[in-house]
Amino acid sequence: MATLSPLRYILALSVLVLLFKTISGFSNSTFSFKNFGNGSNYESKLALYGDAKVVNGGSSVQITGFSSLSAGRIFYKKPIRLVGGNPMKFVSVSTRFTFSISPGNGDGLAFVVVPVGFPLGVFDGGSFGLLSGNKNRTFSVEFETLMDVKNGDLNRTHVGVDDSGLLSVKVGNVSSPDLVLNSGKKLQAWVDYEAGSKRLEVRLSELGEMRPVDPLLSYPIDLSQMWKEREVFIGLSSSNGNSTQSCNLYSWSFKLRHVPQWMHSEPLDPKGLYNKTEYLSVPKKSDCFWRIIAALIFGTGCGALGAFFALFLWTIFGKRPPVVPEEYPPPSLGFVEYEKFKVVLDKAVEDGGNKLGV
Repeated sequence: MATLSPLRYILALSVLVLLFKTISGFSNSTFSFKNFGNGSNYESKLALYGDAKVVNGGSSVQITGFSSLSAGRIFYKKPIRLVGGNPMKFVSVSTRFTFSISPGNGDGLAFVVVPVGFPLGVFDGGSFGLLSGNKNRTFSVEFETLMDVKNGDLNRTHVGVDDSGLLSVKVGNVSSPDLVLNSGKKLQAWVDYEAGSKRLEVRLSELGEMRPVDPLLSYPIDLSQMWKEREVFIGLSSSNGNSTQSCNLYSWSFKLRHVPQWMHSEPLDPKGLYNKTEYLSVPKKSDCFWRIIAALIFGTGCGALGAFFALFLWTIFGKRPPVVPEEYPPPSLGFVEYEKFKVVLDKAVEDGGNKLGV
């Protein structure tokens, strides 16, 4: 049995390593910058384009506002994949950033996702500094301060989702939570994409307030189908048009979370519940009987599997019984009686010999 102990420890170590890899695969923090000073080492992960530059000793990145027709970007240098690997894995995305937009008729700020090959350092006067005639498909969440009727904007300050250019497919009005994007106040935004439900949610509040429970905007979308397994860049882009509007970024964090393929499901379509009419039918007695039998078999199998797993863990981690050193057995009762009888007999023979004068 002593030869099996190393094998048990190897199996236990393998289980722990597999568990650690599974946990670490579900949560992978990419970066988090509370400021952009020299101590933050932001240059190792972030790149600035256009008019964007660090100001006020690293307290913020001013993306636009140095002059009219100003445009700038800040992008994460490392490309990411929203789907890929073997087995196939989907990626959920979460980002949070703090920003401010001064009064003016500029475009505002946009969180953008662009494919590798997009000319990050080229600006042609398009909204948010994005190329108006670019053939690469882009995705953006816009915090817009200029009403563009041509692109379907309903009011001046709003949050919109664009998945095929500069036309918003979903718009959220920021006036309902009493927010003004271009008031010059510091605002904090959360953009979360869940690969499992294929849904995007956007939240917005003033700096110092709690994260809102209800999203300002929610939109069903499958980002994994936009670029398939191509690599993409994520970043923030801004332009002020022909105005003096300035846009500043104070902090930025970004997280990726890998989701197994079996968790990737279709979102629920509420309209489909009304389009289809199903009639309930009373199940037959025979169907109920076989369902009960199947449930019993399934429960028995699960119980046996759980018991086997518990026994396996107890075998690995349970305390072993102490080993008792082997001792010689005590002499049997018959051997003791034999010794006594021999002593008595020898004594009797010796006494008899003395009486006979031997």
